[in-house]
Amino acid sequence: MTTTRKEQAAGTEAALKQAAREVFAERGYLNTKITDITAAAGRATGSFYNHFAGKEELLEALLVDLLAEVDDAVLEDAAHDADFSRIESVRWHVTAFWRFYKTHLPEMSAIRQASLVDPELGQRLRRIMADDDAHMIEHLSYLPEPRPDPELQISAMNSLLEGFAYTWLVVNPPSGRTITDEEAIDLLTNLIHHGLAGRE
Repeated sequence: MTTTRKEQAAGTEAALKQAAREVFAERGYLNTKITDITAAAGRATGSFYNHFAGKEELLEALLVDLLAEVDDAVLEDAAHDADFSRIESVRWHVTAFWRFYKTHLPEMSAIRQASLVDPELGQRLRRIMADDDAHMIEHLSYLPEPRPDPELQISAMNSLLEGFAYTWLVVNPPSGRTITDEEAIDLLTNLIHHGLAGRE
């Protein structure tokens, strides 16, 4: 069976994305060149530009793929609960985030690095995640009155989750201490639930 041009193009795009993940994991986003990605993918450098305008656009495409994967996982899990007044619901979301971050360390690290050196790209990446933020904001509607400012609360929650995960899964603290998944999930769950559902 012959392969169509459309199938060949899809195969090349998939190969470039997978190669980018591997090279990001090995060298980091900032130290990765487009030629590194095409060499790892076994593709000509010129083929890269048939799919992406640059490394930044490739990173955006990877983020779109990751978020689609998350959406599918949420829809398929009957244990998903949107009621953030319940600690079990918060734990489900923290657990899902932690496992997702660990699975996709190269991409998550790349997003953080890229955002730090290129604020405009960081804003574009954040806009891609806006739908996820809107979904999370709905979870706050279950909290008792007076309800927190949803935009600020989701921003704070995202910063806590992403910053903590980056510190313990990527950078590692100078003390050399490690943390188990359960320790991380328990700590983050309790902080977020108390912060959202607790009283001042």
